[in-house]
Amino acid sequence: MATPSPIAWKAADRTLIQIIDSAHAEAARKSGAWLACRPGCSQCCIGVFAISQLDVRRLQAGLEDLKQHDPARAARAVARARESVERLRGEFPGDPETGLLTESDEAEARFEDFANDEPCPALDPETQTCDLYASRPMTCRVFGPAVRVEGGAVGACELCYQGASDEQIAECAVEMDPDDTESPLTAKLEAETGVCGMTIVAWCLAAGSEPRP
Repeated sequence: MATPSPIAWKAADRTLIQIIDSAHAEAARKSGAWLACRPGCSQCCIGVFAISQLDVRRLQAGLEDLKQHDPARAARAVARARESVERLRGEFPGDPETGLLTESDEAEARFEDFANDEPCPALDPETQTCDLYASRPMTCRVFGPAVRVEGGAVGACELCYQGASDEQIAECAVEMDPDDTESPLTAKLEAETGVCGMTIVAWCLAAGSEPRP
């Protein structure tokens, strides 16, 4: 099975990140003081969530970089991930060996109530900041300010927009990826690597480094 060139997928991913970060900045500008997100606010880092194979590649590449610049911090992140995997293995709604989530209605229902109190292993428990912030998944990148989701609904962090009306929140909302750049890029990566499906951060980081060809 062919493995994509690191340069090829990283370049495409950088373009995607620029789109998302630009939209996030616009939402933050519109939101002003209503936006509560800041270093040390880590409520959104508690509870597992699904990540794509593109997120996996980005996180593992970021971990590899961290190993080069701060090996002790990288080792702590990997240790937290492995401890998390062991805690969650028994109830994991998927394959506990690969970390891939099962795609079925039953498994998705189980995932709704799965590990909602589990801290993300990328979260430094002392500083309450992300050790892999620059490489964080898309879910983390879009969370916080008001965003328009499928169907036109608006979602935002419950800690933000205190005192704002629904209309004021809607005025701040933006579409993060209006041309859906992420989906075809993820699909291409899965087709080229042969690894398909969603996983969670703990299984992603437990391996300790970026997959090699």
